[in-house]
Amino acid sequence: MKLTSFSIDGRPTFGAVVDQNVYDLGGVDPEINDLRQFLADPFDVPDVLTSVPSYPLAAVDLLPVIPNPEKILCVGLNYESHRLETGMPEMEHPVLFTRFSSTQVASGQPIIRPTVSEKLDFEGELAVIIGKGGRHIAEKDAFDHVAGYSCYNDASIRDWQMHTRQFTAGKNFDNTGAFGPWMVTRDEINDADLPNQTVTTRLNGEQVQHSAFSDFIFDIPALISYISTFCTLVPGDVIVTGTPGGVGVVRKPRLYMKPGDVIEVEISGVGLLRNPIAQEPSTDK
Repeated sequence: MKLTSFSIDGRPTFGAVVDQNVYDLGGVDPEINDLRQFLADPFDVPDVLTSVPSYPLAAVDLLPVIPNPEKILCVGLNYESHRLETGMPEMEHPVLFTRFSSTQVASGQPIIRPTVSEKLDFEGELAVIIGKGGRHIAEKDAFDHVAGYSCYNDASIRDWQMHTRQFTAGKNFDNTGAFGPWMVTRDEINDADLPNQTVTTRLNGEQVQHSAFSDFIFDIPALISYISTFCTLVPGDVIVTGTPGGVGVVRKPRLYMKPGDVIEVEISGVGLLRNPIAQEPSTDK
């Protein structure tokens, strides 16, 4: 099943995507107004599809899959190909940083290059959405806490990322975290088959990243177990699992996104996230 967040006539809601239509689930339960709340207290979607409004997918405005997660936890240097291209040493523990939900954009919305930098880099990634919360989750139980998967572009302002050893500034410019177009529920991809799925990033139609998830240094159970050791995961939390080799900052010459470009992140079995690049308006008075 595919689930997404969207707005219709300015009203935010959430729904199920079937073929090229989206079924509005926002009015089924008055206590459940968004996808995050649905993941915490789900109802049987197939039972209600014939009784809820539906709209052509092209007629709605998509929102980030989870517009309001309590936490977005991002993993750095989590593909061996990316670790090698950056020259970083092997790590005993995952590199983690946070992204604010206010920085997110939906599929189809522009990623914004800020006025203060021209070093806007792409990072195609798999997002894991938590469905069942918990703390001290064992690796053997980790997949039971996964609601589903989505595409993410953790677009980075590289010079600001490298101002200090902490990545926060370069990872949290407004309108740089693309998330969508939907999530597929965990039952759509067998847990054992997940390492064989691939992520591909294309800039203006040209492939710039491609890898199977078998290149993960820390797999999804390891990440969930490690993260839940220090914080309680809740439904709707998002773990962005890292990007493979091929990022623009290590290329010769370096390759950054610029206004007018189109960036795509495609994950097999999940979907295609597509965003144009636009320039932030000048702040000069």
